[in-house]
Amino acid sequence: MSERDRAPAEQAPFRPRNALSAVLLALACLLVPFGTLASWAAHGLTDTGRYVRTMAPLAADPDVRRAIADALGDGVMREAGHEFDTGPLRGAVGPFVHDAARSFTRTEAFRTGWDAANRAVHDAVLRALRDDGTRASAVTVDLAPVVARVKHRLTADHAPFAHRIPVPHTRIPVLPADDVDRLRRGYHVLDTAAFWLPLTAAVCAVAGTALAACRRRAVTALGFGTALGGGLLVLAVAIGRRLTLADLPDALDRPAAGAVYDALTATLSTVSWLLLALGLTVALGSWLTGRYGPRLAARRRARASAAPAAEPAPEPNRARA
Repeated sequence: MSERDRAPAEQAPFRPRNALSAVLLALACLLVPFGTLASWAAHGLTDTGRYVRTMAPLAADPDVRRAIADALGDGVMREAGHEFDTGPLRGAVGPFVHDAARSFTRTEAFRTGWDAANRAVHDAVLRALRDDGTRASAVTVDLAPVVARVKHRLTADHAPFAHRIPVPHTRIPVLPADDVDRLRRGYHVLDTAAFWLPLTAAVCAVAGTALAACRRRAVTALGFGTALGGGLLVLAVAIGRRLTLADLPDALDRPAAGAVYDALTATLSTVSWLLLALGLTVALGSWLTGRYGPRLAARRRARASAAPAAEPAPEPNRARA
């Protein structure tokens, strides 16, 4: 096909087929960020092993350790009795207790207890979200196994009075019943969306590209749309962090909460940046191919036509008389 015949083909009129292609491509680009978000929430946050591995490095985060040490110190002072809260011994005992709590957060026993507590809380919440046969009730966690593991670790390290640490079976509230019912409905929606949204986006992308009159332009538009979706996800993660920390009560440590938020959304942020980079790469490659591809092909044809003709075949020898 010559260049004159190819130009009208690329400038085809806007037909129903082109309109359907544009709708499918736009739908695919719209579903990409929502499908990514649903997959991250349904698979990244509901896997207990992955959740524990994600939270494990926070045991060494200074902000998290400081917040936990303060909470432990305050809890010990409350359990010690009102004479320490209001009496003259508070000024002497309080700093000692908090220093001991800060020292504990730097031990291997703390890291063991941190992983065990995260696993116990995640298992309890996930069990409540997946259990449809029972009425929604408050989620509580018995931390006695966690305390037992910490006690065993301290005893193995020959810590003073470690064998005297009590292991009470006290259930700690994690989620109220109203939140469990609301999160249970949202969990099932995310679980369904995590499968269908990415599949629908892929089908729409393939169908829209196949129906397009100019597939190169369709691929370019799809690349730009994917990059836009990735950029919106990056922006959503940043805005979500700001809003989450702003809504926290003053009693919570915001730097520690920010570290937890960053750890939980690290995978989502990475995938968002990959979508942005991949979309821009595909769009730029398709645009460069359409802009310079015909020129390069024309140059190759011109060089081939300008090449010297093949040497003529030698004339046959005359027959001898």
